[in-house]
Amino acid sequence: MTSTPPASADPAPANPVDLISERAKAVRAARLTYLSPAKLLRIERLLAEIRDARVPGALLEFGVALGGSAILIADEADPERPFHGFDVFSMIPEPTSAKDDDKSRERYAVIRSGASKGIGGGEDYYGYRDDLHGDVLRSFADFGLDPEAAWIRFHVGLFEDTLPGVETGPVAFAHVDCDWYDPVTLCLGWLRDRMSPGGAIILDDYHDYGGARTATDEFIAAHPGFAFEPGPNPVIRKL
Repeated sequence: MTSTPPASADPAPANPVDLISERAKAVRAARLTYLSPAKLLRIERLLAEIRDARVPGALLEFGVALGGSAILIADEADPERPFHGFDVFSMIPEPTSAKDDDKSRERYAVIRSGASKGIGGGEDYYGYRDDLHGDVLRSFADFGLDPEAAWIRFHVGLFEDTLPGVETGPVAFAHVDCDWYDPVTLCLGWLRDRMSPGGAIILDDYHDYGGARTATDEFIAAHPGFAFEPGPNPVIRKL
């Protein structure tokens, strides 16, 4: 006779790979994102929450890379809620702040040497591609998104060069995936006065690189109008 668990027993936690959308699964299958299923799930749930709460504003991503998470974010875009993707679309800049940790500098040394592996180790690292921007545009088209639509815009170059000339209006959602202390600090500072109440900034690299974590912690400490929500990719919420 088999026994059954007591009614009070907690159910086994669901595997995030089973909870992400079919769209997210397709993006992963196409090797267009380094993000784990848990991180993709949080992005999708946060986007749905912002949509359902009708938080006004644009959808942004800082650090587009191969465009996988950008596709999921841009799926929620329309003429009233545009998507803006920011990236240098080439070799990422070097971590230069004293607040970046050794892990960040060691990672960049591998990238600079040409030895960095692609997703799953089977392809070239995206930063070595000759036309990364074109590859992202083609991936958008492959997933049924018109990269030339008026509400989908890409800004090619260093953040410090592109951000001063961009007008997004209010921001409802921003995915900050730019690794090092200086770019994370720059992005958070730029977003500070543009976030709509209830809007959210999601941080990809908080648990991965010390500079990203320090930049986030400093921002939260200096701005009581924002709340920190922990998780695999923490969220900064505008109160």
